[in-house]
Amino acid sequence: MARGEGGEQFSNASLLQKSPSDEVKTTEKAEKRGRLSVCNKLCYAIGGAPYQITGCALGFFLQIYLLDVALVDPFYASIILFVGRAWDAITDPTVGFLVSRSPWTRFGKMMPWIALSTPFAVASYFLIWYVPPIEQGKVIWYLIFYCVFQSLQTCFHVPYSALTMFISSEQKERDSATAYRMTVEVLGTVIGTGIQGQIVGLANAPCIPVGDDSNSSSQDFGAAVNISQPHISLEDTRQAYMIASGVICAIYVLCAIILFCGVKEKKDNSRVRTEPMSFFQGIRMVMGHGPYAKLVMGFLFTSLAFMLLEGNFALFCCYTLGFRDDFQNILLVIMLSATLTIPFWQWFLTRFGKKTAVYIGTTSAIPFLIAVVLLKSNLIVTYVISFASGVSIAAAFLLPWSMLPDVVDDFKVQNPDSQGHEAIFYSFYVFFTKFASGVSLGISTLSLDFAGYVTRGCTQPAEVDITLKVLVSAAPIFLIFIGLIIFITYPINEERRQGNRKLLSEQRENELDSETDSTETEGSVV
Repeated sequence: MARGEGGEQFSNASLLQKSPSDEVKTTEKAEKRGRLSVCNKLCYAIGGAPYQITGCALGFFLQIYLLDVALVDPFYASIILFVGRAWDAITDPTVGFLVSRSPWTRFGKMMPWIALSTPFAVASYFLIWYVPPIEQGKVIWYLIFYCVFQSLQTCFHVPYSALTMFISSEQKERDSATAYRMTVEVLGTVIGTGIQGQIVGLANAPCIPVGDDSNSSSQDFGAAVNISQPHISLEDTRQAYMIASGVICAIYVLCAIILFCGVKEKKDNSRVRTEPMSFFQGIRMVMGHGPYAKLVMGFLFTSLAFMLLEGNFALFCCYTLGFRDDFQNILLVIMLSATLTIPFWQWFLTRFGKKTAVYIGTTSAIPFLIAVVLLKSNLIVTYVISFASGVSIAAAFLLPWSMLPDVVDDFKVQNPDSQGHEAIFYSFYVFFTKFASGVSLGISTLSLDFAGYVTRGCTQPAEVDITLKVLVSAAPIFLIFIGLIIFITYPINEERRQGNRKLLSEQRENELDSETDSTETEGSVV
């Protein structure tokens, strides 16, 4: 015992005796080893597109598809949306646990999961957008394939998310790769919104006039309410949804191939140096780390705010604003704005710190959420507000994935003997956000049912108008404020983050020096 303590003291003393020039050289060596090429970063970033493309298409269009195209009753639609997202949330920590126990292969530890799940995920996604000819089993059909797709996509996305920690040992390179990833992912939302929205927009589902328009939410707009052309049948709309899903499936496969061929995992970063732990031990471990718990809870509420907005904005544009034939273009403007401003937020968090970026980026959405429900409906004004709100959405995309590696690094510094649990940290974050998403979609669809939502109606009752305003404005603002209050207690500031980076760099350098000395000693003995 005394010998071990003496060895530890000697090691610590040797670290303290390092001159400033030695520390600079150590940092430079580590950075050089962990540096990624632009091609590596792009290939890694492209791998994040399938999750966002399919997620955006499902988030913006699945609710209105189930209600107005598949003609599912609002009550059953709420069950499909909630159960599908809740099941998806449950599979995230399960897959994260299995990934953390996966053996190393010649393709890496994460890549086999990504490659094997892709073909089955694509098939199940396509079947979500197919209307089966069986009326009685329609709800079961959508429930099964929605849950199957979410499970298979989890097998893709959890390993991909954890891959952030394995592509480089340098925090600066990981942050840069994350910025590339967020740019491509937000571009993926533009692609998902554009493909789904523009193809489907050419064949909008024909609406059914409601008897007395004086009680409808669109009474102020009169002839301004966009009504689909009468020659377009419901079957044409269903075919359009299938064509859009086929295009998205092709993009999904292409992105997976680029990721698999263009990114190489670092084996020395992927090795697990501790004994595998049970599933519930993993839960206690990640939630027992204070900074992680506060980060997850803060982003849980802010993400829930934007999920409510995402899930109900298409219906809000169609019925409350009266832009039935333009909603897909409004969504496209929001996502395009978010894509263009990702580089700005990357610069901002580097210049002013990540916590400051959270406060500024999230609160900047509030004025536009208020304006969109208070100002008189005007298409040009709506486009301007949509473009401005996209700036905040960009921050909501970038910041969680930029801050999660900091929490994992902090855990490694405080628990140097417990390594290799990155997939568990990432999967539990995704678990909480997806579960919240399921709850939000289920509650919002159920609220519309209680308010008297009319399937395929050209107009809706006034109660539906009020419900939609609450779901896209009042509720998100309330959730944003709760999230920001939690972020006040988040302890990892820039000073602590840089300190963790320095400690981990020295630790990796010492391990490499020890391995080099050991190799040289063995060679001299031989």
